[in-house]
Amino acid sequence: MIKGINHTMIELNETGNEYYERALLIVKPEYASVARAVLEDEAKKMLSELDVPSSIRAKRKKWKWVVCMIVSAFAGSFLTALICSLAS
Repeated sequence: MIKGINHTMIELNETGNEYYERALLIVKPEYASVARAVLEDEAKKMLSELDVPSSIRAKRKKWKWVVCMIVSAFAGSFLTALICSLAS
């Protein structure tokens, strides 16, 4: 928890991002007088544009690579069997 700090904060319970359920954003002092609705809209826009966290992205790429290798192995086996059967 932040104690003894006097800042304007925006709390979003609906982030629009599948990875984050809640966000707390500290507003810069020069923008503290901006309407809360504008700040919340900008915060939602920024959060919805966030990409997949890097650790999850790395796992997805690894699985994609494994699936590609398996598909390639099966395709190679199929072509080899096809060529051998045509040669006989």
